[in-house]
Parts: sequence; C-alpha cells; structure tokens
Amino acid sequence: MNHLALLLAAATVAAAGIVTGGTAAAADLAVSVGPVRDAAGQVKVVLYDRPDAFRKEAQSRAIQTVPAVPGMVEVVFRDLPAGTYAIMAYHDEDASGDLNRFLGMIPTEGYALSNDPEVTGPPSFEASAFALPAAGSKLKLSLRY
Repeated sequence: MNHLALLLAAATVAAAGIVTGGTAAAADLAVSVGPVRDAAGQVKVVLYDRPDAFRKEAQSRAIQTVPAVPGMVEVVFRDLPAGTYAIMAYHDEDASGDLNRFLGMIPTEGYALSNDPEVTGPPSFEASAFALPAAGSKLKLSLRY
C-alpha cells in the first residue's frame, strides 16, 4: 500500500511540473536609489507597468518604501513578468507619503526616474520606460534635489 501511495505522489509531482512548465519565468528587478542626502524620512520606489497609470501611485504595479539612509538604498521587486516598466522614486523627507511640490508642480524633495530623462514638465512613461527581460535586471536611479 505504501508503494502505491509513493507512486501516486510521484505522479502528482510530475503532473504539476508539466502543467507549470509552460509558464513564463518571473523576473526580479533590483533598484538602487541615491545618493540619499540624509536619514530623514523614507525613500519610496514606485513601479509602473502602464502609461495611463504613470505618476498615479494608487494605480502602480508595486511600491516599496524603505527608511532613508545617507548614500544608496536598494529595493527588489520580485516575480515580475518580463515587459515594459517605468519607475519614479523619491526621498520622502517628511514621511508624508507624497512627493512635496512647490506650487503643486516643482518637486521640493529629491526624486529620480528610470532612464534619467530631462524633465521640463511632468515626466512621461515613455521617457522613463525600460524593458525588463525574463532574466531580471538591476537599475541605478540618481536622485535630484
């Protein structure tokens, strides 16, 4: 009877491997942000996967928040499908949960965008977009204060 149970267990494991064998591998994305100028507040890294959601945190793919430390901070987004993404990160010095802006437009806290595009108005998804391969990737974002 134990032999039959072992055979059934082995068949179940093999079938599970066949079923999941066709699925795409999940990628990890490591993101370094900095240099953070001081330990005030937190650093928020927001990952977007759609142009219409860009800069709308509630519609982002994922958000990671870490305590601010002088220098570089790193977050890892795990198990992402390969595809096109954009990132906006900022040093939320007062830990308000939002990027503070002068007159509602000009950032007063450090911010960074993937691809480090020149910004003369609201940043776009297209200018910040990058391809995440199935093997994963590492990015370094430079904060602008």
